[in-house]
Amino acid sequence: MQKKIILLFLLFQVSSFLSQDLETTLQEIADDFGVMGMSLYVNVNGTVSETYIGHRDYTRNLPVNENTQYRIASVSKSFTALGLIKLINDGAIGLDDDISEVLDYELRNPNFLNIPITCRMLLSHTSSLQDGSGYAPFLDATYNQSPIPNISELLLASGSNYTANMWRQEIPGTYFTYSNINYGLIGTLIEVLSGQRFDIFMREQILIPLEIDGSFNIQDLIDINNVSVLYRYNNGWEAQWDNYQGIMPIAPNLNDYILGTNGIYFAPQGGLRITAREMNSIARALASDGAFYNLNITEENYQLMKAIAWDYNGSNGDNYGGLFNRWALGLHHANLSTSDTICIAISEIFIGHPGEAYGLISDNYFIEGSDVSFSFLINGVQQGYQVGTAAFYTIEEDIFEAICMHINQILNQVTFNDINFEIIPNPAKSYITITLPSELSNSEIGLLDIKGKTIKNIRTENKESIDLMLLGISKGVYFIQVNDGEKSSIKKLIVE
Repeated sequence: MQKKIILLFLLFQVSSFLSQDLETTLQEIADDFGVMGMSLYVNVNGTVSETYIGHRDYTRNLPVNENTQYRIASVSKSFTALGLIKLINDGAIGLDDDISEVLDYELRNPNFLNIPITCRMLLSHTSSLQDGSGYAPFLDATYNQSPIPNISELLLASGSNYTANMWRQEIPGTYFTYSNINYGLIGTLIEVLSGQRFDIFMREQILIPLEIDGSFNIQDLIDINNVSVLYRYNNGWEAQWDNYQGIMPIAPNLNDYILGTNGIYFAPQGGLRITAREMNSIARALASDGAFYNLNITEENYQLMKAIAWDYNGSNGDNYGGLFNRWALGLHHANLSTSDTICIAISEIFIGHPGEAYGLISDNYFIEGSDVSFSFLINGVQQGYQVGTAAFYTIEEDIFEAICMHINQILNQVTFNDINFEIIPNPAKSYITITLPSELSNSEIGLLDIKGKTIKNIRTENKESIDLMLLGISKGVYFIQVNDGEKSSIKKLIVE
């Protein structure tokens, strides 16, 4: 016996649903949100899709293209983390060594003087350091004071920028607090351990092997015209950062800079400028345990970097409104729950890093154990950024949906005609009836909009009919996807 499900639509089968290319969908999203500029790079088993939309420099009418370099914000942290992993790999320090042993002072949380601060703690944001009230003034001093102050001025109680709230009250290694200072300190450690300035070490040991022309030092960039201006919209577009207008900034005098005193100067926490393709290179390197790029890091240490270092249990950290539920070493684990969803239709964990600063947002993720990854950057949105149904922004959620549909296409996780279901009438103005084979009566039905975004997931089990009038669906084109867990079919729906 067949089960009938009453829906509110007209439907007919069509293959053009998935044939709408990714670029077209992204352009629609950009138009909807008023995006200034966007770069997106998706790799699925070596099949690459690139999309470039809008302007990198609004004033000079310069378009975004494959050479557009963005200041990628906190996605920089994953590169910085890889730099420290490289030094751990080379035996310069151990993951659980006391970092005081390589600094020229003892660094301790004043509330826990007997507990060493380790590389693992810094990389996983569990060091008990946080961006307290002394952090912003110290940043200002770092970029404007000569000589550049030692980071100890911020971290030690005797320091001129020290504030007690730079340290938390929880035991180091037990509580997650996402903070920039952890990575400023990692940048400083990299200098001590390598004997090189942070930007130089990262360029030689990480960026060049990853085939990246970008840098943590803007002076290294080949063409300043490729750098994207970052914008916010306030009754008009306002440049927030990197508004160089084609003129390379004057190189700072670093002759008096002492290695290993303050790596924050080169912004290891957020100052890397690269393209979308270049940002994707670290995702492919990590996903493949170094198979695609030779950084002379062992497979064991790649896996160590990706392994769980902190798991949210409801009380052992600040999970950032549900966004951060699991961390590795410089890497975020996502797609674990409804609050950190990247792909509803893909159950695997995504590993990577998000970023946000000066009007820019960035996301860089891969699926572990696969050659599937994506990277995108946006340099400003007219509507601003609002949190969506999960903890990501609404525009991120829409872009994720488009990317995931694209990934599914290529991986053949979404196919046509694998499930034979009927929709009557066709067309219709008030309702339709979907008839499923009896052996598939417990399949799931997904209602999708024209961009492939899921509006509603419906499980047919124990449901004779489902009235979708309550969803407030207006006239237009929609899609229905039927999935039994192994195969699926999609048909187009027109509501008149």
